[in-house]
Amino acid sequence: MSSRPCSYDARVRFVAIGLAAGVFSALFGVGGGIIAVPLLVLFAGVPERVAAATSLGAIGITALAGVLVYGARGDVNVAYAALVGLPAAAGALGGTWLQQRVSTRVLTFGFAVLLTGVGIWLLLP
Repeated sequence: MSSRPCSYDARVRFVAIGLAAGVFSALFGVGGGIIAVPLLVLFAGVPERVAAATSLGAIGITALAGVLVYGARGDVNVAYAALVGLPAAAGALGGTWLQQRVSTRVLTFGFAVLLTGVGIWLLLP
């Protein structure tokens, strides 16, 4: 993205995308890649690589808010979170390395295939 300031319309779009990602994150445990990245690309005109990086930055803020609320209810299992989160951090390093070496077209197609597969899997009894 350019270094020029965001317009009011762009800020409104980013806030709306953030709200949608936060709601879906809290409801279903998703929000970053599945919600925010496509919305950033489609409605805010953010390039895909920048959208992925922006989404990862937002995930930290979103996750903190969600874990505080769920933690207050006693629903956070810290050991399980560490067993998932630490390898996920390593995976994020590898994924970032790979993402920088794959064409945008391949990334878009792969993401579409992933979402389609997950959607079909969730619909099966």
